[in-house]
Amino acid sequence: MRDVLNDLSAVWRGGGTAGMATVVRTFRSAPRPAGAAMMVAPDGTVSGSVSGGCVEGAVYELATEVIAQGVPVLQRYGVSDDDAFAVGLTCGGVLDVFVEPVSQRTLPELGALVDDIEAHRPAATATVIAHPDQDRVGRRLVLRTEAATGTLGSARADAAVTDDARGLLDTGRSEVLTYGPDGERRGEGMEVFVASFAPRPRMLVFGAIDFAAAVARQGSLLGYRVTVCDARPVFATPARFPTADEVVVDWPNRYLTEQAAAGAIDGRTVVCLLTHDPKFDVPLLEVALRLPDIGYIGAMGSRRTHDDRMARLRDAGLTEAELARLSSPIGLDLGARTPEETAVSIAAQIIAQRWGGSGRPLDDIGGRIHHEHHEPSELRSTR
Repeated sequence: MRDVLNDLSAVWRGGGTAGMATVVRTFRSAPRPAGAAMMVAPDGTVSGSVSGGCVEGAVYELATEVIAQGVPVLQRYGVSDDDAFAVGLTCGGVLDVFVEPVSQRTLPELGALVDDIEAHRPAATATVIAHPDQDRVGRRLVLRTEAATGTLGSARADAAVTDDARGLLDTGRSEVLTYGPDGERRGEGMEVFVASFAPRPRMLVFGAIDFAAAVARQGSLLGYRVTVCDARPVFATPARFPTADEVVVDWPNRYLTEQAAAGAIDGRTVVCLLTHDPKFDVPLLEVALRLPDIGYIGAMGSRRTHDDRMARLRDAGLTEAELARLSSPIGLDLGARTPEETAVSIAAQIIAQRWGGSGRPLDDIGGRIHHEHHEPSELRSTR
């Protein structure tokens, strides 16, 4: 839903009904992840994507039917054995797409949910996408850290799903959970898609230089909430970093220490240190490399700067295990020269580390393009 939130909110506020299609499960080389969404407005305009073009036409037709009939549908799209160019995914993947009508009647909590997302407050929706009782399909819980609104049809189901959905929200994951028809944990029959709207992951860029401006642009493009921090107020100005969400004037090590103490650092946080100045680098890395919950730590510099930095960090008492967390020199070997090219190499390394990619050209390796964890048991339609 985050993909189409602004357009969906406009339809909702205007009292209309939108057809919302959400990817709830993917298998093999499916082009979009769970949670990707496409919205069809009452006037037929489209926002977002569920497959990058493979099945958008079919989903559009289904969404218009759902708007007219008001009945949600779960549909599976995969390769057709008879004709790979029929409606389906020619890449070989499989998508389960849940299509539902969204209006003030079906989702009265949307306004508050949008407020939570924009304020970086964690929230999630848990929607019944399959159930023996068709009347319960489309029922929903909206969950926050301490409260839940709505119902899935019974107190038992609400309690079980609330507990499990909050666990997913804590890690920012979106996936389908399976229960018995009344929320029995060991049963089957009810499937609930939990869409987590965790706050955007943070990218902390230290060093207000031209490379930082390019890295901030890449971070914003990848969906990070970007902070640029530098102790020099003449350089750390919002005008120099228009794509950053915030620009902070502070000593880097002090700022990171305060953010960690405030609980604002987690396993999705990435740190990009671009100053290559020991008086900034070493104190900051002493803090960063000792924090257990930072997902990526990279530092810019030449080989000579790197060797000097590592020697200073060892003198400061950092262990080899702590030093092994540092990506330095930062980025992948792309032959980058300009700040923009260097920012691409840094972003590429962050993506590769997050998903377990090798960084090698795809035409040099075999196997899947996407790193997947599930295989389909069968290619069945649930419409």
